[in-house]
Amino acid sequence: MLKEFKEFATKGNIMDMAIGVIIGGAFQKIVTSLVNDIIMPAIAIFTGKVDFSNLVLTIGSSSIKYGAFITTIVDFLIIAFSIFIAIRSFNKLNSKTKENFERMTESNKYLKKTKKKLSKKENEDEPTELVTEPSTKQCPFCFSEINYKATKCPHCTSNLIENNDI
Repeated sequence: MLKEFKEFATKGNIMDMAIGVIIGGAFQKIVTSLVNDIIMPAIAIFTGKVDFSNLVLTIGSSSIKYGAFITTIVDFLIIAFSIFIAIRSFNKLNSKTKENFERMTESNKYLKKTKKKLSKKENEDEPTELVTEPSTKQCPFCFSEINYKATKCPHCTSNLIENNDI
């Protein structure tokens, strides 16, 4: 059970998620400080109220802390906008990479077609004979089937380089 937990905890996606949570927590602290220390005091210049967290609506014995809610909404909007900008940038970078890959693929296809056309024009007089290299051969020592490019038989471990007549 301990071994299974170790495998689970050391998987790449779990570690990536943990790092993301830690960075997200640090980012949240930065945004909260930005909202509380810079944005809300700037808004307070126009509204005349410096501390929004103390804005309370009291009805009977209940109090509704709408000032803290406003601060949390501003906090959320900044985090959501920052994530939007990051994902948008990532998607642009990803699409450019994909476009470059597609462009290279199309270029390679064009080069292959051009090469084929040129080789056909050069050899129009001659009939083209397709010569293919065999994929397997037979070991002269143990007579088992092996890869054509093998230099040593995997079955009997005989050296095949000395025998070029295979």
